[in-house]
This record gives sequence, C-alpha cells and structure tokens, in this order.
Amino acid sequence: MKKPIYFLMVAGLFTFASCESREENRAEEGMEEVEGAAEEAGDEVEEAADEAEDATDRNN
Repeated sequence: MKKPIYFLMVAGLFTFASCESREENRAEEGMEEVEGAAEEAGDEVEEAADEAEDATDRNN
C-alpha cells in the first residue's frame, strides 16, 4: 500500500515541477530584453572608446 501512495506523490511532484507559469515566461522575456539592451549599450561604449583612442593616436 505504501508504494502506490509514494508513486502518486512523486508523480504529483513531477506534474507541479514541470508546469511553467505565464509570469515566469514574461520574466524570462523581460530579462532577455534587458540583456540585449545592455549588450547594445556595451557595444556602443566600446565603439566610442575605440574612436576616442583613434582620435588621440591621430593627434600625436
């Protein structure tokens, strides 16, 4: 009798563990957007630094 009860409990836990909520998906999408924006900003800063370095090299 214990084995069927344990089996049902484990099956129930897997059922709840495998469910994804809409809020979780929205949060992940938001994180991806923030990450993309941060990468773009980093690229722009890097380009500006390279341009500034090139400008100082030309002046010397």
